[in-house]
This record gives sequence, C-alpha cells and structure tokens, in this order.
Amino acid sequence: MSDLNIALIYGSTREGRFCDTVAQWAYGQIRRHPRMNVDIIDPAVLGMSVRLERKCSDALADLKDRIRSADAYVIVTPEYNHGYPAALKHLIDSVYGEWQAKPVGFVSYGGQHGGTHAIEQLRQVFAELHAVTMRNTVTFIEAWKQFDHAGQLIHATLAEQSMRMMTAQLCWWADALRQARCNQPYAEIAT
Repeated sequence: MSDLNIALIYGSTREGRFCDTVAQWAYGQIRRHPRMNVDIIDPAVLGMSVRLERKCSDALADLKDRIRSADAYVIVTPEYNHGYPAALKHLIDSVYGEWQAKPVGFVSYGGQHGGTHAIEQLRQVFAELHAVTMRNTVTFIEAWKQFDHAGQLIHATLAEQSMRMMTAQLCWWADALRQARCNQPYAEIAT
C-alpha cells in the first residue's frame, strides 16, 4: 500500500500555548508509523486573515491545497471553556469540500476533562463537512502535569497505546476512503 499524507493541525494560537508540546508529541508518534508522511498545519503561522475571506488569498489557497492533498487529519486541540478554540474553527470553516470523505483523529488536552468537550463539538462540525471522525482519541487530563520540562511524557504507556490504536484506525479509514474516492469522486454524491 502507498504512503498516506497526514495533516497534523494545531488547534491553538494562544501566546505561550501548550499546544506545541502536545503536538510535537503527536508528531513523534505519527512518524513512528511507516506509511505516514506528516504535514504540520499551524494556524499561528499561516498568515490568513482573521475574518473569513471571500477572495482566495495566497495563504488561503495554500491551506486549501494542503487540506486537499491530505489523506487524513489529526487535530491537536485544547479545551477552552468547554469548547475548542476560535482559531481552529476559523481554519476549519475556511475550507469546505477538501475535507469531504476523509478521516479525522483527535488529540486533546485540558483540565479535568482533558479536552473531551472540544472533541465532541468537533465531531459535529466534521459530520457537517462529510468527514469521518475516529471513535478512539488521545486525551490528556491536566496535560501540564503529564509532560516534563523537555516536553516528554512522564508516563507514556497509556497515551502511546491510545495513539497507536487511533492511528491504526485512521490508516484503515484513509485507505478505504481514498479507494472509494478513486472509484467515485465524493463531490458527485455530496450535493
């Protein structure tokens, strides 16, 4: 089977964000999979307008190309006030058809719920975009206590096991949906 292109999407643009630590851990885990190539998409460095654009700027065109070329997505998101960040919503809403018929996995972090409220809201958003979300996720409750100062997990076994399960499911769905899109473009039936 051919390699899969995975877009690893950062969910936060906050100054001093913890997202960098969690996303770098996720990147390292994804890179362990022999078939996965990773494209990091960080809304903090995209250079997009803060408002949804009517005209397609160079930054938006680049984002659309990167989302289109991905076979699957892993979203790393914090939970802010029982939801996901506005920057992530803006990134998602800036693109539409490029998400369709592709799988999405989640790595979340937060306080006592570990970002699970954000994931549940994102499932609704991606269902509307005709994307398939993975049942298994990776969550970090009180994440700042789970990583050391060098960004390494203190007790990695459970998180690594969860990540292996999610990436295996993501890989299966990415293969299945890529084949289905080759047999019949999803856009033909999506409208």
